[in-house]
Amino acid sequence: MTYILALDQGTSSSKATIFDRNGLALGRGQVEYDNIFPRDGWVEQVPEVLWDTSLAAAREALKVSGLRGLDLTCIGIANQRETALVWDRQTGESVYNAIIWQDRRTADRCEELKTHEIAEVINSITGLLIDPYFSATKVQWILENIAGVRERAESGDLCFGTVDTYLIWKLTKGASHVTDATNASRTLLYDIDSLMWSDQLLDFFGVPHSMLPTVHDSSALFGQVSGEYFGKEIPITGVAGDQQAALIGQACFSPGMTKITYGTGCFALVNTGT
Repeated sequence: MTYILALDQGTSSSKATIFDRNGLALGRGQVEYDNIFPRDGWVEQVPEVLWDTSLAAAREALKVSGLRGLDLTCIGIANQRETALVWDRQTGESVYNAIIWQDRRTADRCEELKTHEIAEVINSITGLLIDPYFSATKVQWILENIAGVRERAESGDLCFGTVDTYLIWKLTKGASHVTDATNASRTLLYDIDSLMWSDQLLDFFGVPHSMLPTVHDSSALFGQVSGEYFGKEIPITGVAGDQQAALIGQACFSPGMTKITYGTGCFALVNTGT
């Protein structure tokens, strides 16, 4: 039999489900955690908590299903989008808490950018409007406000990623610094036509290219999970931001089909065709 572990790292909990090849859920695990609110409009999470709860949820799902890590064929990841993390390339230690998608600390900066000529450029390259929701101004804030981080980043010592990238980095023990196109496209740094990081936007926001993960299609080999965690190496073969994952999960394969999901937020996504 083929057994797949699906990790869903969300805004208020980490969840895991074991599926067989017919899509039947055999076991689930969920671990909730608290967010941090340092100031009005600021929302953060401890990166290590995201990792610890994801691993605990996966092990709980295996226990409930009566399976072992040795039975798993592959792992897929869905994750809260836009949340920005920066960590040390050698030690894995985070330089600051994860700044999550709800955070509004860069709202004033974004209002300034909306009046700048870069606004049209950003929209043309990324397909997005300028908003603190997206990752770019979050990363810029970390680089400019945490002592010594800018220098470390420019020396190539730091990694940036959304939650999927961070979890893959942890699961592979630093062997894979990667993301998928659905997550990259929500950073305000990704060219959705060329499917590459935009040098123009990286330069504008002051984000060194060396910090960025390699971008894969959503269905690809993202790396091998270390045998330490589940008893054998397991390939990570699917990654998608949670809302795009839900669009596919709800089988919205034809143009015009729409899904709406309700959780910490409410999100509508539409299949617009090519």
